Amino acid sequence: MTFLLMPSAFLLDLLFGDPQWFPHPVRLVGKLASSTEELFRGMSFLPLRMAGALTAATVIMATVVTVLALVVAAFLLHPFAGVVVSVLLLYFAIAPRDLYDHASAVRDALRAGDLELARRKVAMMVGRDTSSLDDEGVARAAVESVAENTSDGVTAPLFYGILFGPAGAWLYKASNTLDSMFGYRNERYREFGWASARFDDLLNYLPARLTVLAVAGAAFILRLDPAASIRSVRLCAKKHESPNAGYPESAFAGALGVTLGGERSYGGVTKTVPTLGIRSGAMDAATITRAMRLMYVTASIFLAAGSVILFITEQFTTP
Repeated sequence: MTFLLMPSAFLLDLLFGDPQWFPHPVRLVGKLASSTEELFRGMSFLPLRMAGALTAATVIMATVVTVLALVVAAFLLHPFAGVVVSVLLLYFAIAPRDLYDHASAVRDALRAGDLELARRKVAMMVGRDTSSLDDEGVARAAVESVAENTSDGVTAPLFYGILFGPAGAWLYKASNTLDSMFGYRNERYREFGWASARFDDLLNYLPARLTVLAVAGAAFILRLDPAASIRSVRLCAKKHESPNAGYPESAFAGALGVTLGGERSYGGVTKTVPTLGIRSGAMDAATITRAMRLMYVTASIFLAAGSVILFITEQFTTP
């Protein structure tokens, strides 16, 4: 019955999101990563790439071993306890409701005509400067974040959770956390964060591309434009500097009939990134709503397909 674990975790996320009163396990992974970084950076005889690789390996292995130990201990206590712990660990590894809530806050501020509030809310979703964004710029930033994180924060952990259970989901989650902390191309992390960034790219390679198919299916269900979604990916995905992010972003852009990318500012420095999408439709609060719906239906298709495949596999492998 393991095919029911991830749907149960997804349902919990729909109902409760990320409770603010409970310390999220990702924070523990982040603290471990910071401590391990300090440890290996202190070993001056290590090249930075080696120090970064050892940090990544240590954090990922410690996370996976801890998750496995929790699950095994719970099953030894009682099978029901094992199921509960497994579902909870999977629940904390996915974040569709959190992504939805952040995007909703931006949309609601735009609807209310409060641009300053919208800028502050979207700043919680993106790393770019938001203080000078107009309404369209705020909407574009929110939609880009929803599109990219549909893969990073939703379908990728679903993929590894369905395949390998809680340990797989948290192997991915630890890798993604390391990339978000160390995967910068600045002086401090260009060398140290190389291993974290490359491993995250590797883990995201297949989920990002499978997400494109789910986005097209979701676009069909929502009466958006599945054909444009696929065409946008074919024409634009490889323009993105990331080997993976261009796929879900291009798929969303095509389905929604908008363009993503363009000019933005980071720390006061203006940067122009390739434009993704084949039609430059209006970007507003309604576009964010459509992106949020597209994210949830995409996640549901991805979850349903994976769970059905797992169910069929179990029927052939169970004595």
